Amino acid sequence: MASKTKEKTRVTEEIELGFIEEADSNSLLSHQFPSKVGGLPAWLSLKPLPTLQQLKCLKCGDPTVFLLQVYAPRDEVEQAFHRTLFIFVCRNPSCCVSNTNSNFRVFRSQLPKINEFYSSQPPKEGVSNPDDHPHAGKLQPLCIICGAAGSKLCGRCHKTSYCSKQHQTIDWKSIHKTICKDSDNVSSPGEVNKPMCFKSPNVLFPEFDLVTEPENYTKTNEKDEQEKMNEYKEFLASEAARSLSEDLDEKELERTATKQSEDDDQFLKFKERIRHEQQQILRFNRGGEPLWISALNKPSEIPRCTCGAERQFEFQVLPQLLNDLNVDSLGVSIDWGVLCIYTCTNSCHIGNNYQEEYLWKQDIVKPD
Repeated sequence: MASKTKEKTRVTEEIELGFIEEADSNSLLSHQFPSKVGGLPAWLSLKPLPTLQQLKCLKCGDPTVFLLQVYAPRDEVEQAFHRTLFIFVCRNPSCCVSNTNSNFRVFRSQLPKINEFYSSQPPKEGVSNPDDHPHAGKLQPLCIICGAAGSKLCGRCHKTSYCSKQHQTIDWKSIHKTICKDSDNVSSPGEVNKPMCFKSPNVLFPEFDLVTEPENYTKTNEKDEQEKMNEYKEFLASEAARSLSEDLDEKELERTATKQSEDDDQFLKFKERIRHEQQQILRFNRGGEPLWISALNKPSEIPRCTCGAERQFEFQVLPQLLNDLNVDSLGVSIDWGVLCIYTCTNSCHIGNNYQEEYLWKQDIVKPD
């Protein structure tokens, strides 16, 4: 993953931690090759974009929406000079099932240094006018709600594009029915930067820049963690712990009773490892091992890429991100323990297309 706090590197030799920061949307455009959370996707390959079928939730069939993207180029792979991984998620709460990944879709997009969309020179930093740069909206209509490919047009004004009937309905109910015949207020297909995320707060997530820094962690920390885990276990078995439980109110007792994974060494290890950087929302370690949140529901086998190559772990999304997505205030109960992303070891050649990769969702509850 390319860090914004140091010179960009192409091969992972250490664990990098991801943190979110407030940023102007115009500093997170496609030509700037951003890593970002929420808002509209900053597509890498500008055409063709993923199809509606590719973006559908495998559980309910509704279109998923953009969660985050990670810019993770590979120097040793010529066709992956630029390389971004995209995660999409279904907002339907009933599709969020413990230890099941059917409400997520993950895609890899990559381009060589010389390509049909971008200059071979590094982009200038800072805020810029999107009309002055390459943008997917210049090459095809985009859905005004989510920024995906908009193959459907409003049947009345024939100007506003949508990815699906579901998003057309959302737009119609929120504002489009009041402006449909007002040509001055209706976006035309292909207009740049026109998807109206502000109109549909229940669809898109808040937008943030995603920045990284190396994890500062030593073997001494591991020793401290083991000592603390042992002390915690001794406390749980102690008379003091039993005495404390007697003083808990009913709400606290219920919360304590449901935290079955407190007894799980892996959960304790997870908590101690992230304690040193509690604001981290992502851990990048291509070719390494995930930091599991539980000893349960670990994958025994990861599906191979469609090219036949094995997939390797690349990064994971932590549950801390949920705190910044405003999902509670929206009444949407998406949840996860960790989201682990596995990608083709060869980063196989896919041209300008979007290649689906694999996500493993692990929660902290026991599987049914």
